Amino acid sequence: MAMLKPISFTISSKRTGRRNPDDPSQGGLFKLVCNSYSCNKSNLPSSEASVGALRLVHEFNPKIPLEEAVTPPSSWYTDPSFLELELDRVFYRGWQAVGVTEQIKNPHDFFTGRLGSIEFVICRDGNGKLHAFHNVCRHHASLLVSGSGQRSCFVCPYHGWTYALNGVLLKATRISGLKNFAINEFGLIPLKVTTWGPFVLINLDKEIQPQQEADSKMVENEWLGSCSDILSTNGVDSSLSYVCRREYIIECNWKVFCDNYLDGGYHVPYAHKDLASGLKLESYSTTILEKASIQQCESCVEGGDDFDRLGSKALYAFIYPNFMINRYGPWMDTNLVLPLGYRKCQVIFDYFLESSLKDDEAFIERSLEESERVQMEDIALCEGVQKGLESPAYYRGRYAPTVEKAMHHFHRLLYENLTK
Repeated sequence: MAMLKPISFTISSKRTGRRNPDDPSQGGLFKLVCNSYSCNKSNLPSSEASVGALRLVHEFNPKIPLEEAVTPPSSWYTDPSFLELELDRVFYRGWQAVGVTEQIKNPHDFFTGRLGSIEFVICRDGNGKLHAFHNVCRHHASLLVSGSGQRSCFVCPYHGWTYALNGVLLKATRISGLKNFAINEFGLIPLKVTTWGPFVLINLDKEIQPQQEADSKMVENEWLGSCSDILSTNGVDSSLSYVCRREYIIECNWKVFCDNYLDGGYHVPYAHKDLASGLKLESYSTTILEKASIQQCESCVEGGDDFDRLGSKALYAFIYPNFMINRYGPWMDTNLVLPLGYRKCQVIFDYFLESSLKDDEAFIERSLEESERVQMEDIALCEGVQKGLESPAYYRGRYAPTVEKAMHHFHRLLYENLTK
């Protein structure tokens, strides 16, 4: 099995979590930040930018019926201030998929990532307990660790401060003469973390207590709602074998990729002709749930070809705001789309396969080649859409009511979050 690459995110945000010297409540040992990072409220996007971004949000009306509705304006996809608002009100709230359990399956395993301005590390301690922390040394803010792998402890590469995998500060070097310092108050700042099936989730919400591993059933209800039953009964579980990861950098706003995924197969016969030949597009259906949508389509099983990647039915699940689960034949792959800027995103694909085929190298290679072809076609589409959104010729469009229900649902959920 190939070594997993770390998840690396490179977008920037003004929400840095640094101490505000003008806030008298942050004096002394700055104990507040030892327990939470709710002090970040002072580092939200500037009020002028926020007002401007909110004005853009209200240019979309979620109450208009789908048959009469118009899409969000192009500024949702082209205005840098809009991304700042999304980071604060969408990505920094609620549960976010950030990786797969394969990355932390053993004691001492860890992987790192970045979402907005939040650097994080996920790990299992020596007893196998799952933890997540801000990946920032408490001494002078150096990133503590990078990449993925195994560690018995985290040693800061800057000044050697050493932390246990449960976040406790074990050693602070060369601090003789330091006064008013309590070592137990300078452990790593925790984040909420859990797993669901083969997925790792974290919660960056500044308003909740960041105690360690969360109750998975509670998270299932919050993250998936009634969608969890549909996924579980359609083979989305931990029994599948992990195969590999593919990563793509796409020159488009993160929502362009999501919109493309959510058009109910509208683009498939025009952009994915090989894929379309294996699907009964007239069978395409879309189910709208609380914070998810399910698209399903039957496939055409060709009797003369032993190669059957798609199986009898394909299921495409979109989990708001940016995670997609695709289950077809013996395969499952996931798409995690992450904003790297207002016109750039990263999409991470993780591939899983039924255990009976995990050693069939020829089948795996051919399947991945076909998947790669589809991804290249989608990248060309998304980058073309982004250029069109930036053109003065386009401001907003319409929905095709019979197929783009899931896209409209996605935009309505965004509006709801952005106006809270």
